[in-house]
Amino acid sequence: MTKIKSKFFCAKCGYETPKWMGRCPGCEEWNTLEEEILASKNSFKRLPTLVSSTKPQAIESVGSGAFDRYNTQIEELNRVLGGGIVRGSLILISGEPGIGKSTLILQMAATIAKQYGEVLYVSGEESEEQIKMRAERLRAVVDGLFVISETNINVIEKFIDEMMPVLIIVDSVQTLYKDDLSSAPGSVSQVKECVNNLMRISKLKNIPIFIVAHVTKQGELAGPRVLEHMVDTVLHFEGERTQEFRILRALKNRFGTTSEIGVFEMEQEGLVEISNPSAMFLDSLATSSEGSIVVATMEGTRPLLVEIQALAVPTIVGFPRRTAVGVDLNRLNLIIAVLEKKMGLPLSNYDIYVNVVGGLKLEGTCADLGLAIAIHSSFRGEQIATKKLIAVGEISLTADLRPVAHLNKMLREAAKMGFSTCIIPSKTKTEEIKGLNIRGADNLETALNMILADD
Repeated sequence: MTKIKSKFFCAKCGYETPKWMGRCPGCEEWNTLEEEILASKNSFKRLPTLVSSTKPQAIESVGSGAFDRYNTQIEELNRVLGGGIVRGSLILISGEPGIGKSTLILQMAATIAKQYGEVLYVSGEESEEQIKMRAERLRAVVDGLFVISETNINVIEKFIDEMMPVLIIVDSVQTLYKDDLSSAPGSVSQVKECVNNLMRISKLKNIPIFIVAHVTKQGELAGPRVLEHMVDTVLHFEGERTQEFRILRALKNRFGTTSEIGVFEMEQEGLVEISNPSAMFLDSLATSSEGSIVVATMEGTRPLLVEIQALAVPTIVGFPRRTAVGVDLNRLNLIIAVLEKKMGLPLSNYDIYVNVVGGLKLEGTCADLGLAIAIHSSFRGEQIATKKLIAVGEISLTADLRPVAHLNKMLREAAKMGFSTCIIPSKTKTEEIKGLNIRGADNLETALNMILADD
C-alpha cells in the first residue's frame, strides 16, 4: 500500500512543517496548521521562466517601462498607483466585505476597455448575470468588457491565451484552484500556486492583473503572507462599509510611493472620487465646539485638514480608559503624560476618548499640538473657535514644540480653506501667506495661553 505524503502549512504565515504541531513556530499562533497532500514527483512539470531571455543581460540594455502605464481615468486611483497601472504588474486589492472593492475594479475595467481594448473579468463568486446587473447600476456596460464565471486556473489561462486582453481582473483569489493539487480552493497551497501562475502570466505576456483578496476578522489580508511578497502592489480599503467615505491606501508599491491615499464616496451609481478631501473632512465642522480643533497632516504629496475631537470624563472605575479612533494609542498616552506632568492636569482620574472625524488614520506627529489642545479644552470645558483656528506641531516629552515637515504646504491649504489663525512651533521658518495670521509658540503652555487669550 502506497503511503500518501503530506505536509502542514500555516494558514496565517505560510510556515511549512512535515508534521502537525499545535502551535505554529513561525507566527506562534495556535491551531493554524492545515494539512496539504503532496503530489508525486512524476506529476511535476517545470514552469517557464519569468523572462524571455535565457542569458544574463547588461542592465543598460534592458528596456524600461517606467512610463508605460494605463490611465484609469479615476484620478484618486491613479494617485495611489503612482500614475496609473503599470503593464505587466500584479496588483492585490483587499478590504472589508461590502466596502467597494468589486465596485471600484468594475468601474476601472469599463474605463480601460473604452480606451485600450479588451478586458477580461474573471469571477469565482458571482455569475455573469449578477456582474451584468452591477455593471448596469454603475453604468459600466461597454464594448470590450468580457466576463466569465470560472475558478479553474488552467481554464482561465486558456481563455487568456485566446483573447490576449489588455487587463485581467480576478475576483477573488480564494476561489481559484488547480487540478493537479488535491487540496480545497482557498487553502495555502492552492492560493500560492494560483497566484504564482497569475504572476507568470502577467510578466510573460505583459498584462496587468488585478486580484481581489478577502480579509480576516481582524482586518488583515487573508491567506499566507507570501502573497504580499509575490505581488507588485497591495491596495487596501480603509473605513467602515456603513460610512459614506472610503480611503484607498497602498501598503506596498514597487512602482510608486506608499504614502498617497485616494478618497472616495459611496453613492448609488458607485464610488465617486473626492478631489478636495479637506472640504469633505471639515464639512460638518461646528462654528465653535468644546474639545474640537482642526489639525493638518500630510498624506504623500497632499496636505489634508481634519477635525480632532476629544472627550474627558471622570472615570467610575479604578483604571481610566484611553480610547483612540484614527490616532495612535501610544501617541495619545504620551500626550496625556505630558499634560499631566507639565501642565498639571489630573487626567489620571479621567477617561479620555479621541476621534478623528471622517475615518482618516493620522500618522506622524503633526497633530500632537492639536490633540493636546482638544484634550485641554474638553477637560476645562472651554470652547475653541474651530472655524478659524488651526494648530500644527510636534510635542516633545519636555512639552517643547518641535517643527514638522511640509509645514508651508499645510499653511497654504489652511488659507485656501478659510482659516485665519495658525499656531505653529516658533522655531519653524515659514513664508508669509495672505489672510493667515501665523503665531509661533515655544512650548505647550505658551500655545494654550494663546488659545485662552483668543477666547
